[in-house]
Amino acid sequence: MVDDTPANLQLLSEMLKGRGYRARAAVSGKLALQAARSDPPDLILLDISMPGMNGYEVCAKLKADEKLKDIPVIFLSAHSETADKIKAFSAGGVDYITKPFQFREVEARVEAHLELRRQKFQLQENYDKLRRLEEMRDSLVHMIIHDLRSPLAGIYGFLELIREKAAGALSPDLRRYIGDALGSAKQMARIINNVLDTSRLEEGKLKLKLTECDLSGMLKEAVSGLKPLLAGREIRFTPPKNTPKILADLELISRVIQNLLANAIKFTPKAGGLIRLDIKSSGGLVRVGVQDNGPGIAAEHRSRIFEKFAQVELPAGRQKNSTGLGLTFCKLSVEAHGGRIGVDGEEGQGSTFWFELPVNAPAP
Repeated sequence: MVDDTPANLQLLSEMLKGRGYRARAAVSGKLALQAARSDPPDLILLDISMPGMNGYEVCAKLKADEKLKDIPVIFLSAHSETADKIKAFSAGGVDYITKPFQFREVEARVEAHLELRRQKFQLQENYDKLRRLEEMRDSLVHMIIHDLRSPLAGIYGFLELIREKAAGALSPDLRRYIGDALGSAKQMARIINNVLDTSRLEEGKLKLKLTECDLSGMLKEAVSGLKPLLAGREIRFTPPKNTPKILADLELISRVIQNLLANAIKFTPKAGGLIRLDIKSSGGLVRVGVQDNGPGIAAEHRSRIFEKFAQVELPAGRQKNSTGLGLTFCKLSVEAHGGRIGVDGEEGQGSTFWFELPVNAPAP
């Protein structure tokens, strides 16, 4: 409690102590600041008209101190003009009570702001706990992913050897099975790379290797690489006549295209499934679009599908068989180039995933 009138301090002190509060009194702004710095209080009741340093100045100094800035300040003053109250709130006060005051009003406002402070502490504690849990989860995921890389490389390598060495002795069915197994191994490798590179992008540790890229060629290559997964679906792509080449990290943007195309294939029906690819350029930007005629995405899910480990509800009969990192990787990769990514469409009418990149090199 800060007031240059001892009688006011004594009255408030007795009332607050009677309600179970521990109350400290200061008869000047300077003494109040010294007391707060030595032992920060939970709340401050502050008068305005005081010699040496007025209440506005005291509050401003409190808010400028990293250790004290979050302490709620309630102004308790005889000034009742609107301009005085505005100035008090501008200085950082959370409430304003005019003198002469009713103690029940003071008590109610003190309790309300202390409860808000308690809730704020609880919220911060919960947030810190969640952050620690997320760090533990990420560490566990990285450890598992690193352990998976070596056996996966062995599986892929031996399957390739079988296909090369025993190609003539294998039946068409067996050759197809080996091809499917290799495709699954490639998909697992993409998931592993997504997990590791998403983490590196989040931490800003993945340096872009900029080179001149032909997006039309990259789209054609992605389509060719994913043909074994089409299973009756159709992909239509007519390259534009004049598409400017861009400066980008070839590997990262290729993987963005592959992820978006693989998603479109996964959520497009085999019977009548159609995926359209297009490239447009305008105003120094190049936009790549991947449109499907799948189930679409509800409006409330569109913002969160790019979040880390996010999953959305799928239509009946569809399983959630994704890490929830593919689109996060795409978002971080595109934004690392100074671009942006998004999705359009209506639920039940398909989706169009798109990303835009600047024609010139991204800013550092």
